Amino acid sequence: MLIDTYGRVATDLRVSLTDRCNLRCTYCMPEEGLQWLAKPDLLTDDEIVRLIGIAVTDLGVTEVRFTGGEPLLRPGLVGIVERCAALDPRPKMSLTTNGIGLKRTASALKAAGLDRVNVSLDTLRPEVFKTLTRRDRHRDVVDGMAAARQAGLTPVKVNAVLMPGLNDDEAPDLLAWAIANDYELRFIEQMPLDAQHGWKREGMITAGDILSSLRSRFSLTEEGEGERGSAPAERWIVDGGPATVGVIASVTRPFCRACDRTRLTADGQVRTCLFATEESDLRAALRSGASDEEIGRLWKVAMWGKKAGSGLDDPSFLQPERPMSAIGG
Repeated sequence: MLIDTYGRVATDLRVSLTDRCNLRCTYCMPEEGLQWLAKPDLLTDDEIVRLIGIAVTDLGVTEVRFTGGEPLLRPGLVGIVERCAALDPRPKMSLTTNGIGLKRTASALKAAGLDRVNVSLDTLRPEVFKTLTRRDRHRDVVDGMAAARQAGLTPVKVNAVLMPGLNDDEAPDLLAWAIANDYELRFIEQMPLDAQHGWKREGMITAGDILSSLRSRFSLTEEGEGERGSAPAERWIVDGGPATVGVIASVTRPFCRACDRTRLTADGQVRTCLFATEESDLRAALRSGASDEEIGRLWKVAMWGKKAGSGLDDPSFLQPERPMSAIGG
């Protein structure tokens, strides 16, 4: 298993399938985009499936989340899902997406074995969406979410980031809309993973701000600590239930002590944390003919060195050089 020196066991694997994205969200990348990874640097479909197989069959991983960039831009996505669904034991599989391509792919992904999706949607206002993402695709995202729900990729979880002066007034409206459409809403504090390194702690919309805004319209009852487990979101029951809302407070309320994640970048690097400044290269081992056992050992060594926390609460914190699109959020 993937254990670290603090006794945490990684059972949740986040796999970035590409660093490319068809949006240009202001909190992620500049308007002109980034220098994308060259195709030879990316893991092939076979390499991805092999690494996931090692993680699931040899290292104790039970959940796999496909991320990006935008994972729906990966041409072989459906095939990758199908092959991973055939693993024994079969992992739970989910996908984090901006939703633009979901209307076209939801049914095929469900048939291949995907269990559910997380969709990023920060606003209900198309004009604000265009400002935040620099693309006029709001309707595509909303339609994609509906298609995912209809295909059975449930629960459909919605990830929202609130930005000062843009959508910081929308928390209650987003929650009312999510409940009406049977989606599970999760607010995420803006994190220092933007390519342009423009993040500032001062002025960011915090978990406290979000909860105060929600309580202006809803009654919130915090779930018991035992209900959260290793999940990154703190959850509140809305108006007595059954609906809930979550807040992922990576900056102001770190949850590192219960972290059970290991991360694989699109170019085959193991990351122990979103905010890690070091990586371990599995791609080189794969392409030099290493056995599954040798690759598993390298993965174990990488995770053994996982730090106690993200370091966000340390004044000396340094933002990772690689942006979120390359890491896999």
